[in-house]
Order: sequence, then C-alpha cells, then structure tokens
Amino acid sequence: MHILITGAGGMIGRKLIDRLVRDGQVGGKAITRMTLHDYAAPGKPAVSYPVATSGGDVSLPGEAEKLVKDAPDLIFHLAAVVSGEAEADFEKGYRVNIDGMRYLLEAVRAKGNKPRFVFTSSIAVFGGDLPDPIPDDYHQTPPNSYGAAKVVCEQLLADYTRRGFLDGVGIRFPGITVRPGKPNAAASGFYSSIIREPLDGKEAILPVPLTKRNTHASPRAAIGFLIRAAEIDGARLGLRRNLNMPGVAVTTGEQIEALRKIAGDKVVARIRQVPDEVIMKIFPNESVRFDAKRALSLGFVPDKDFEEIIRIHIEEDRGGKFVQ
Repeated sequence: MHILITGAGGMIGRKLIDRLVRDGQVGGKAITRMTLHDYAAPGKPAVSYPVATSGGDVSLPGEAEKLVKDAPDLIFHLAAVVSGEAEADFEKGYRVNIDGMRYLLEAVRAKGNKPRFVFTSSIAVFGGDLPDPIPDDYHQTPPNSYGAAKVVCEQLLADYTRRGFLDGVGIRFPGITVRPGKPNAAASGFYSSIIREPLDGKEAILPVPLTKRNTHASPRAAIGFLIRAAEIDGARLGLRRNLNMPGVAVTTGEQIEALRKIAGDKVVARIRQVPDEVIMKIFPNESVRFDAKRALSLGFVPDKDFEEIIRIHIEEDRGGKFVQ
C-alpha cells in the first residue's frame, strides 16, 4: 500500500506517521511506500520501504499532480491554514484550504486509480444557534472563514466520491487537546494552553468563561479516528461521507478541575482569566457537543474522560513529568 500524507510535518501528521510506522499496515494491507508533503519538507521515518518527502504549496497549480504521480492507494489530506490565521488572512485561508483541496481532488480524478481519501474537517462547520448535542445532519452555518472552507471541502469530497473518482471519508475533528509544543495560530489554542502551559510552569490565559463547553479528543484518539477512516468499508457511509467524531464534552471549568486532580492547586493557580472579545466572537456558542452515534456505531473510539486526555499528554509528550 502506498500512502500519501499532506500536512505531514504538523503535529497530527507526525503522530500519524509514527502510528503507521509502528503498525506497518492499514486495514490488513502492508505499507510498502509513503509520500510525505508539507510546506517545508518533513523528515523521513526510519523504515525499510521507500519514503519520498517534499515541500511546497499544494494550492499552487501543478503541485498536486506531483504528489499523486505514483498513484497512492490511501491519501490523508491534513494540510490546512488553521482558524485564527484563516480569519486574519482571508485570501491565504481560502487559497490553501479550498484551492489546495480542489487541486488535489482534480489530480486524483485525472490519475484515475480511485484511492481512499481521508479528509480532516472540523466542528467549525457548525455555527449559529446550535442544538445540544449537534447531529451529523444539522445545517452548516460556519461562524468563521475556516469553517466555511471546510464546508466547501466536505461537499467536494462527497461529490467526487459520488461520481466514483475516489472513495472519500471526511471526519469532523473536535478540539484536539492537549497539543504539545508551542501554540499554533488556531483561535481555539487556549483549550490546550490552559493545560500545557501550567504543566510547564508557565502562566496561561483563559479568554472565555468557565462555563463554555467544547468537545475534545486527545491526539492519540485523533490518530485512531484517521486510521479507522482509512480502513472502514465506504459502502457503510452511503452518500453521507462526513462524520462528527466522538469526544469528551466538558466546560473550561471542568478542564481546570481535571487538571487540579492530576497536578494540584499550584499548577492550576497559573491560569488567569482574561476575557477576549475577538475569541468569543469566533466561538460564540456556549456549548459545542456532538451527537456522534453514527461514528460510534462505525467503530470510532473516543477518550474516556478529560483526565485521560491530560494523562495522555503527560505520558506521550512530557515523558511522564511536569513542573509542580
């Protein structure tokens, strides 16, 4: 099996590569080749089979054709400009998030080998006066340009699948928490920073109320979603190719209390509430919780609770240690 990953240098991309290397197979088919792409060429994993790496902008004409020239059997399209950056730079967000997807789909169509195409969408496709919980088929009124681009890409994925050009599965990630390393440009980054920075011994800013609820998945769970999306029988999805992923729905206050149970009062004291009107306008809903019955019935597995999410971060990204 030949696997192509765009956005391979990002946090999810790197963790996905680690999982694929460890497993050596997807859906019972041995991995025999990888093509890894990002804006800057990602590193190569130490494996016995061929791995090609490249850097560049997939939203530029001609770039996508290079990526699919050797007919990958499985494509993970992770590359994107994230929410805060997409809102600040409208043209860049639409170019990378929409044109990049369209060019890649067109390159796949021209190649003609009909691969499984896993696309990472987002809960940002939903906005306005949301029900609690949000079902898969709820109407999409995205509250920001990032979400709008994801809606467009979901529809493209479904139509290219309907036309038989590829076999697409779109997964709407909840908030990926806790993200290791430095904060990225995602407006939702505070959900991770209020856990990560206090564990580093640093101050963290909480820009929204303690009552604001969001749905979260650990990076480990997110990688599990991607693998499941790659191996599932597409016939089970029918025309509805985009799925709400399951997750742990908690308020920011409940996040903090989970941190307190694991790390103690001194760590929690490093969190400071500073309301940010810009952030609250990007994420205006008090509660974002998914009805993920469909994904659960199809074998997608969430984390158990938010304490488990924190423990995964401490174990996998911090070597089991944090600053008391």
